[in-house]
Amino acid sequence: MQRAFSPADILIDHADRVLRTLSGHAKTTGRNNPADSAQDNELSDDETRLSARLMRVNHAGEVAAQALYQGQALTAKNKDIQEKLKHAAEEENDHLAWCKKRVNELGQSTSIFDPLWYAGSLTIGATAGLIGDKWNLGFLAETEKQVVNHIEHHLDKLPDNDDKTRAILEQMHIDENEHATLAIDNGGVDLPLPVKHGMALISKIMTKASYWV
Repeated sequence: MQRAFSPADILIDHADRVLRTLSGHAKTTGRNNPADSAQDNELSDDETRLSARLMRVNHAGEVAAQALYQGQALTAKNKDIQEKLKHAAEEENDHLAWCKKRVNELGQSTSIFDPLWYAGSLTIGATAGLIGDKWNLGFLAETEKQVVNHIEHHLDKLPDNDDKTRAILEQMHIDENEHATLAIDNGGVDLPLPVKHGMALISKIMTKASYWV
């Protein structure tokens, strides 16, 4: 018999997820890091710096994604959708771990603004969940579409010989596309254009800040 979780249990679980995400010990699916099987080519100082900054941005995006998923799962009304959001969040945790490891391998640290991105995204996600599941999922689908475009831009900018970083981004690209499809298939609606533009503006601010610190 499946245990019925109380509101206190749920809040404790989400608090644990917050701490794990920000401390770099989030629960993952256990998938292999794509970079582990990629060629480790020598990079110049400029190439190393560029790759590290790009991956710091991607890591910040995954911190925000975790908060978004957790906020949405916390307020989603459909239990089946809640479970799907939690599973997708664990796959995003894979990305979080892979990005953090790669940033550190390249000699830099993750963004000092990560707690800020987390707090803002958690609030947005919880609000989307409260509005209704179809809008919740529509917001998720649009987020993932913008992330896919963002990754494609980074793949174009990445040094040609940085196979390890490229392997991570290519797998992330696959996963994000699947998450967007999942949201649409489960009833996500197309968001109004002003909302999409607002999301893109927030993403641009986060990207620029995380690129440098």
